[in-house]
Amino acid sequence: MKTILFAVGLLLLIGIEIALVYYIMPFPGSQVDETVELAYFITKYVWAFRILGLVLIGYPVVMFLKGKSSAIRANVIALLIFWLMVVYAVNFRFVASKMFYQPEHKVLVTAAKNKIEGDQLVLGVMLGNESKAYPIEIIGYHHQVRDTVGGQPIMVTYCTVCRTGRVYSPFVNGVAEEFRLVGMDHFNAMFEDGRTKSWWRQVSGEAITGPLKGNMLNEIPSEQMSLTAWLSRHPDSYILQQDASFIAQYNELKDYDEGKMKGKLERRDSLSWHDKSWVVGISQGLFATAYDWNDLIAKRVINDVVGNAPVVVVLENDSVSFHAWSRVVGNDTLRLRYDEQTKMLTDQRNESWNWHGEKVNSSGVKLTFMQAYQEYWHSWNTFHPQTKKYLP
Repeated sequence: MKTILFAVGLLLLIGIEIALVYYIMPFPGSQVDETVELAYFITKYVWAFRILGLVLIGYPVVMFLKGKSSAIRANVIALLIFWLMVVYAVNFRFVASKMFYQPEHKVLVTAAKNKIEGDQLVLGVMLGNESKAYPIEIIGYHHQVRDTVGGQPIMVTYCTVCRTGRVYSPFVNGVAEEFRLVGMDHFNAMFEDGRTKSWWRQVSGEAITGPLKGNMLNEIPSEQMSLTAWLSRHPDSYILQQDASFIAQYNELKDYDEGKMKGKLERRDSLSWHDKSWVVGISQGLFATAYDWNDLIAKRVINDVVGNAPVVVVLENDSVSFHAWSRVVGNDTLRLRYDEQTKMLTDQRNESWNWHGEKVNSSGVKLTFMQAYQEYWHSWNTFHPQTKKYLP
């Protein structure tokens, strides 16, 4: 009986620690099924399982250590040490909050003092009269960076496994909230709020389990493009700089922008419509459409309708900066194309438009911004199951 109690208790202690990270980290098979509620339950009641396990092994351990067999004592001690090693590994090495830290020194500077290369991708935010740019290879490590733009607190987030950049207001029911990275669900980063311990999905800003389940963070418009392209629009923008405490971590993502990383989770499929293929996604209410990145590179301009909204998706000459606009201007619905001679956009009346969405030689006429995202196909398809593929 002592042996059975010890075995059951030890298996429970080791198993609960492994389960604590298995369901919310990218281990084989862990991100496919709907297990987030189970993961949340384990996290919430982990101490109850630990206490039960310790109760089960308590009496057997005392008896084994008092026994005459030195071999049994050695085996019991070895197994307990192994359990403590699992506890340490799970709680201090494998949990997301111990792998990815917030910046220790958050420095944003103007273009004159900037040290970020111009071809680096950034997530840009413009609020009021202030604009700021956040390099993806920096926020990709941190997963979230808190800041203020135009006097408004914001939460800039990025998940490299989904290639998803989102910016949110960190207010929940009118109260400013603190979030920490807790893991991932369906390969998308999850954050836990400080007050209710609810878990929030990065790609949508939705609380997917916990007391606030169903609540949504308010999204703040953002654009992804090269830093050079961003500064051409916002020359007075501030740019987030590298934190000297995390240079090694940033270097691990130095090929991420270009899609040249070799890892299974952050690589790029060069062919279209594979899990790690790049797409540009647009969502309008119940409707969503994905545009293949390879097709966008070939065409530069794609005219389409998402739901009832005429849209145009364009790719600048740098082949990394993309934009989505409404094609409706006044009473007209434009159809844009790429002009090989001028390297700009032209409508059906042969009138030119620049890459800022502005009509050339016509002050004040500008296309309306539409939110769009570059994303891995597996991510867009998972979180927009109703999506259509744009097929030329």
